[in-house]
Amino acid sequence: MADANIHILRREIKVLVFDQYGTIVDMQQGLVDAVTPFLKERGWTGNPHQFVTWWRRTHFEDSMIDSLINRGHTPYRQIGHRAVSHVMDRAGIAYEPEDVTWLVSRIETLKPFPEVPAALARLREHYRMAILSNGDRDMLEAARPHIGFPFDLTISVQEAGAFKPDWRTYARAEEIIHAAFPDTERTGILFVANHVFDCIGAAAWGMRTAFINRRERSFGQSPHQPDLALGSMPELADALIGT
Repeated sequence: MADANIHILRREIKVLVFDQYGTIVDMQQGLVDAVTPFLKERGWTGNPHQFVTWWRRTHFEDSMIDSLINRGHTPYRQIGHRAVSHVMDRAGIAYEPEDVTWLVSRIETLKPFPEVPAALARLREHYRMAILSNGDRDMLEAARPHIGFPFDLTISVQEAGAFKPDWRTYARAEEIIHAAFPDTERTGILFVANHVFDCIGAAAWGMRTAFINRRERSFGQSPHQPDLALGSMPELADALIGT
């Protein structure tokens, strides 16, 4: 991270926009905690982490297909139901429709990573704060008390009718942010995500980006490299505010 770059960001950034699932809340471990007793009760002897990974991968693939075919936006929850049902069938687990509904609803109760609340509190003293999530409006609303942090804006991709990283999601988020904070232009927005695809989508639209690389993986050779690549949210706060 070049010193010149961080000084420019500190001067120009006005709004921080965060991905929710996997960036603010611990989706993998939270869902593993939820599915482990469920799978044990049904006599499945596989690895709960693998089950959740299948679930999330299937959901991601299905949501990307939904955006690419562009025949109307399918709610995140509905895609979640399809993904969980598919994985249960793949694993040979007997289930009822209400089981699928309950498992998908666990997404609404996910907790932040332990270090996130304090980092957000530090950042809030200097920046406006928003969420841009693939989750449905009502799912994001239900998640608020479990996250416990007062974001200025919570934006669902339902507003755009497509899933990230479709360009329309970032474009619509920019419009909503500009309407709320008229002094904020596209380059004054720093999009923060734990996912490479999400950072690429935001950067391609013209936003600044910060990649939270919790899993210590290469970003790859995309031409849309992040402005910041950091290991955690506290490191983001240190970079933008100073230690």
